[in-house]
Amino acid sequence: MDRRDFLKVSGASLLGFSMSGLLSGCEKMPDKTEDYVGEKPTGHFSMVQLTSSTDTIGNSYVLKTTGGKLIVMDGGMNTDALKLKEYIKSHGNVVDAWFLSHPHSDHIGAISQILEDGNGPEIKTIYHSKFPDEHLRRESGGYALASKLYAQLDSLENTGIVDLQTTGAEYDIDGVFIKVLGVTNPEITSNPYNNSSMILRVWDDSKSVLFLGDAGEECGDKVINKYYKYLNCDYVQMAHHGQQGCKKSFYMAIDFRACFWPTPSWLWNADEQSNYRTWETRQWMDEKGIREHHVSCLEMDYILY
Repeated sequence: MDRRDFLKVSGASLLGFSMSGLLSGCEKMPDKTEDYVGEKPTGHFSMVQLTSSTDTIGNSYVLKTTGGKLIVMDGGMNTDALKLKEYIKSHGNVVDAWFLSHPHSDHIGAISQILEDGNGPEIKTIYHSKFPDEHLRRESGGYALASKLYAQLDSLENTGIVDLQTTGAEYDIDGVFIKVLGVTNPEITSNPYNNSSMILRVWDDSKSVLFLGDAGEECGDKVINKYYKYLNCDYVQMAHHGQQGCKKSFYMAIDFRACFWPTPSWLWNADEQSNYRTWETRQWMDEKGIREHHVSCLEMDYILY
């Protein structure tokens, strides 16, 4: 199936497919509630994986609790700002919690643009993990935008800013639980920004999602060594858009049943002749037996209930 055929497939027909080809329907997956750790939450959330407006790289998720509270994960590129802004507006125009995994443009571009434009949604609290200046300068290409965002956050008067420098924080938002498993790792100098991705586990009364941001191999090793028991889940947001993120052993060590891929078509279709290794991660998922995949370029704004 070529790229044009991929993009013609409707979201309704993609309830379940294997890495090697589409299945006739969604397979029944086992319930994962027994893997929840700690107190069981009483709340529930739906979640949308927003598709890029321009078929580019990006990471954008919006969760909505049964009480109407919105939680945003990253937001995507600056070119996704308008779409994200309109989506938030259509769901009450108030964000209770906005989590930023790391200051790369495909994760913070949208929120930076929204803050610059003004007249955006009310944002009650923004959670991030600020890089120390030395770490910030390890990638010259990301320094300007990251510095701009930090200045924007410092200037906000009516928004709470939480700078998470240690792991373990837990939040209860309308009965939905969030645990911080990863924050900035200035001691990791290889692939520095991605390896300082904030890693979050979010769960409600019936499901759990592990958000890996762009976590690299070293970051993945660190979190699995410290928080292994929290990593089993129903859904995993694939690290670094599904290529050159966490290593194979990371995915093989944890128990999950489905994947979210924040992945544009040109990356999803990358093969062994390209510089991208999406094809390799897809093979890992085949080997693991994962049959439920939600790919942002294939399912337009897929909603998980």
